Amino acid sequence: MTELNENEELKRMEAYCASAEHCRAEVTEKLVRRGVPYAMADRIADRLEQEHFIDEARYSRAFIHDKLRLAKWGRLKIDMALRQKKVDPYVYRPMLNEIDPEEYHNILQALLEAKRKSIRAASDYERNGKLMRFALSRGFAADEIRRCINFEDEVEVEEEMN
Repeated sequence: MTELNENEELKRMEAYCASAEHCRAEVTEKLVRRGVPYAMADRIADRLEQEHFIDEARYSRAFIHDKLRLAKWGRLKIDMALRQKKVDPYVYRPMLNEIDPEEYHNILQALLEAKRKSIRAASDYERNGKLMRFALSRGFAADEIRRCINFEDEVEVEEEMN
């Protein structure tokens, strides 16, 4: 490819990055799929980072926000997804740790309550197992899930007593 084509690819990627947040790996992968040599894709990604079209911290913050609040993913699944996108853990792990514990608990609680309505189970044990597997698949830790399930069971027992 000539210098002109590199500039064309740069302009195309600037527009791509301006439309939504993207990480360096996504941009590089997109360029390589388009037939751009890896060395040139790397140079273009470097330029995009210098010109702040790509910012891994900004991307991580937006990704964590969207996946937590919109997709209802847990920390473990978000962590795995960012790792697959080759984002440096030193960039995003502090942001994962900043998630408000109360909000996180409320998201998990609401997710479990909604799922509980659609589960058919012969016993509480079977229902709780299904809820546990569901929440684990969403990336929540087992101890967090157990606390929510046990809390729900306690509330259910109190309601039955009244």
